[in-house]
Amino acid sequence: MFLYPSPTSLIVGLVAICALIACAHGDYLIGVGSYDMTGPAAGVNMMGYGNLEQVTAGIHFRLRARAFVVAEGPQGERFAFVNLDAGMASQLVTIKVLERLKSRYGNLYNEDNVAISGTHTHAGPGGYLQYILYSVTSLGFVPQSFDAIVTAIEMSIVQAHESLKPGSIFINKGDVENAGINRSPSAYLFNPLEERERYPRDVDTEMTLLKFVDGGSGKSIGAFSWFATHGTSMSKDNKLISGDNKGAAARFFEDWFDSTTRNSTASASSSNTSKKAMEIKATGGQPCSKTTSQGFKVRKNKAPFVGGFCQSNVGDVSPNVLGAFCTDTGLACDFNRSSCHGDDRLCVGRGPGLVICWSRYPDEILSTKIIGERQFKKAIDLFTSAQQQITGKIDYRHIYLNFTNLEVELDGKVVKTCPAALGPGFAAGTTDGPGVFGFQQGDTEINEFWKRVRDFLKEPSQYQVDCQEPKAVLLSTGEMFEPYAWAPAILPIQMLRLGKMVILSVPGEFTTMAGRRLREAVKETLISEGNGDFDTETHIVIAGLTNTYSQYVATFEEYKQQRYEAASTLYGPHTLSAYIQEFKKLAKAMAKGEKIIRKGPSPPDLSSVQLKLLLDPFGDSPPPGKNFGDIENDITSPKGGSFRKGDRPSATFWSANPRYDLLTEGTFGVVEMLQAERWVPAYDDDDFCLYFKWKLDNSSLYGLATLEWEVPDEVSAGVYRFRHFGSAKKTTISPTKYFTGASSAFMVS
Repeated sequence: MFLYPSPTSLIVGLVAICALIACAHGDYLIGVGSYDMTGPAAGVNMMGYGNLEQVTAGIHFRLRARAFVVAEGPQGERFAFVNLDAGMASQLVTIKVLERLKSRYGNLYNEDNVAISGTHTHAGPGGYLQYILYSVTSLGFVPQSFDAIVTAIEMSIVQAHESLKPGSIFINKGDVENAGINRSPSAYLFNPLEERERYPRDVDTEMTLLKFVDGGSGKSIGAFSWFATHGTSMSKDNKLISGDNKGAAARFFEDWFDSTTRNSTASASSSNTSKKAMEIKATGGQPCSKTTSQGFKVRKNKAPFVGGFCQSNVGDVSPNVLGAFCTDTGLACDFNRSSCHGDDRLCVGRGPGLVICWSRYPDEILSTKIIGERQFKKAIDLFTSAQQQITGKIDYRHIYLNFTNLEVELDGKVVKTCPAALGPGFAAGTTDGPGVFGFQQGDTEINEFWKRVRDFLKEPSQYQVDCQEPKAVLLSTGEMFEPYAWAPAILPIQMLRLGKMVILSVPGEFTTMAGRRLREAVKETLISEGNGDFDTETHIVIAGLTNTYSQYVATFEEYKQQRYEAASTLYGPHTLSAYIQEFKKLAKAMAKGEKIIRKGPSPPDLSSVQLKLLLDPFGDSPPPGKNFGDIENDITSPKGGSFRKGDRPSATFWSANPRYDLLTEGTFGVVEMLQAERWVPAYDDDDFCLYFKWKLDNSSLYGLATLEWEVPDEVSAGVYRFRHFGSAKKTTISPTKYFTGASSAFMVS
C-alpha cells in the first residue's frame, strides 16, 4: 500500500535530496556559529603569563567561541572546528563539551570529529584547565570561567549545526607582513643551515583562509583563517579581558562584513571590496539593537557572519615586532639570553604601537589594534579574491597517546620520550613576558637555592634527569601527583580532512621549524600512501593549542640551547620526533582509508578533585545614601564644549562586583546616542573603542565601574551619554538584582 508522505516529510526529504545532489557537485553542508565566552571580569587571574598580580578588572572587548561545521550530507562524514578567544584548549573542557553534545546529538559529534582550538590570548580569565601547573596562579579551578567557556563552545556548535545548509568552501593563501618576529632567533639558528636556507624567514608568514558561501543565496556566511603569532600584544600588566590581536582581527572582520553588507557596497567578487577594506578604520563599533526586556542586556544586531582567526605553529613567534630592548638603557638585549646585565626582567619586546604612541593611547592597546589590523586586512584580501573551490572527501583521525614513555624509531635506533618536566629557561620567561629574577633563557644549571625549592616540591628521579638532558629539571611535573596531576601525560592528536586541505590538531605550541617539519612529514606520507588521492597541491595547516594543552614543542636542535620554548618542551628532546612518527601513522591510515581501531588510553577527568581556593563575592552594598548605578564622577566636558575623534570621555558609577552575572551576550556598558528624543545604543563593551573598568574604591572599599570611550573616527556628530548595567547581591544567598545608571549628556562634534 502506498502512503503519500506528509508535507513536512516531503520537505525534509527534498532538502536531504538537494543536499546530496549539492555535495555530489562539490558543495558541502556548511554552518557557522558564535557565542559569548567572556567569563568573570573581576578578581580572576588571567591565563597565559602566570603573573599572580594580573587579575581581571574589566573588559577591553568580549571573548567569543566561533565554530564551523562541514558535512558531506545529512548522513555523511562531518567535523566541527571551534576557535576560542582563550589562552588554549583544555582537556577537561573538551570532556564536558563532548558530554553535552552527546546528550543533544548522540554520537554525531565526538572526540574524533570535534576540534577545540585556542587563539592564545593572554588576557582571558584562567582557572579552566585541570592540571595543577596551569591553575596555581588562579588559586585553583574557577567554575565560573570553566562554565562560560564550555557553554560558549556548546552553543557555537549548536548554532553551526542548526544552520547547516548546502554551500561551497573556497581556500586562499597569502603572506601577512610584519605581524610576527622570532623571539628566540638564536635557538632557530641551531637548526641545520641547509634546512634554514629553504625558507626566506625564521617565522612562517603564510595565512590560510577558508571562505564559506551559502549555496542558495550566494552570500558569504563566514571565514576562518590560520596564521602564527602570539596573543601577547596585551602585556602581563594588563587587567582588561581582551581577545588580543586575533580577537581584534575577528572583531574588525565581522564589523567590516556587517558594515559592507548593510550598506550594499560589497560583494564576494566586487573589485571595490578590497579598496573599501583598506579604507575602513578598524575600531569596531557597529550600531547595537535596543535593550532587551530585562533592561540590562544589549545584543548586537549583527549579520549572520562569523570570522575566526585561528592559531598555528606559534611557539617562537611574537607580535612585538620592533624587537626586544633593555628597559633601563634602551639598547638591544643579549642575543642568546634575552637579558640585560644578566637580568631577564629588563628585556621586553616592543609592539608596533610604541612608534606612533602618544599620551592618550596605551601602547598595548594600540599594538593590539595594529597587529589585529594587519591580520584583518590580509584576511579581507584573501576573502575577496578567493576562487579556488574545495572539493573532495571529509575525513578525520584521532588517537590518544601517553607521551611520557613513547618509543620513537630514530636513525636506526629506538629512543623514548620522558615524563613531563620544565627547565630553568621556563622560569626566565620570554621577551613577551619576562619571568623570575635569577633565571635566564639558555640556563642549563640550577643554583643551590632553587634546587632546594625544587626538591622540597619533588626531587626528580635519576631517570628523569638523564632523559631530559641537556635540560636541567627545575620542575618534574610529570612525577608530581599531589594533590593530583601537575601536568598531562595522555595527549590527543587529530587530523581533519576537507578535500585536499588537512588540519593537524596539536595540543601545544610548535616552534616555526618544528611546525614545518611536521607539515612536510604528513604531506609526504599522504602523497606516498594515497594512491593519487593527495598531491603536491595538498595543503597542510597546523591548528595549535587544540583539544588540550601541553606547552611547547621545539626541534631537537633548538632543544640544545634551552631557551624558553625548549625548556618548556615537556617530554624531552625527542618530543617532536614522537609527534612526527605518530602523525605519520594517522596520515597513512587516512590515505589508505583505514580506521583507527586502538584509540589509546583515555585522559583522566579530574573535575571531582579540583582545588577551588578563589572565593565567590560575599555580597555588595552601595555607599550610604547611594544606589548602585549612581554617578560617582560624571562627564567633564572639554574646552569648547564638545568631544572630538580620539578624545576619551569617561564616567564612573557606584557598582557591584561583575561576577554576580556575567551578562553573557549582553554588556556592562553602553554609549547611547540621542535620536528623536530617544536614547539609542551605539557602542557597547564588545566594541574595541569602549572600555569597562571595575575596581574597589581605595578609601571606602565600595565598587566602582568606569566607562571610557575612545571616540572613533566614524562617529556621527550628536548628543551622547553613558549607561551602565550591573547586578548585585546583598549576601551570597540573596536574590540577584539588576540595576542601571546613566551619565549626563555630552556633545560629540
